[in-house]
Amino acid sequence: MRVLGIDPGLRNLGWGIIDVDGSRLSHVANGICHSAGDDLSLRLLALHRQLTEVLERYRPETAAVEHTFVNKDGVATLKLGQARGIALLVPAQAGLDVAEYAPNAVKKTVVGVGHAAKEQVQHMVRMQLPGVVLTGPDAADALAIAICHAHHGAAGSALAQAIRKATA
Repeated sequence: MRVLGIDPGLRNLGWGIIDVDGSRLSHVANGICHSAGDDLSLRLLALHRQLTEVLERYRPETAAVEHTFVNKDGVATLKLGQARGIALLVPAQAGLDVAEYAPNAVKKTVVGVGHAAKEQVQHMVRMQLPGVVLTGPDAADALAIAICHAHHGAAGSALAQAIRKATA
């Protein structure tokens, strides 16, 4: 099973792909989709195009996206929500089931503690995916989301996909 993890962000949207074979996890790829400028619509379009290219290249079978948290700046929260919409839309357009996980659930799964620091998450991603070269913190978070999905939701997604294929 190939799993795509996505860490939504408007400037930097992290992505990570792992293969899952039973309890064995292996790194496939990771990276960051970037957007720039002041035009929100063009930034969202750039994220959409880049993430679509990732799906076309690596062909994941299921996806997971991290829930965003609400911060004090309402405008920033809304913009992040729009980037999160792209993170949900692109895999759905490809016909994938998309799971969502809270940041604390991802950290608890990968590190064992729900309020782990970014450095701890990166360390445990490296431990669970030996030899991985992380593109950056956003990509590390995306791989952590994929690992979380591998432990909690990928089996259910595989079953759902098999049922969908059998009834199509």
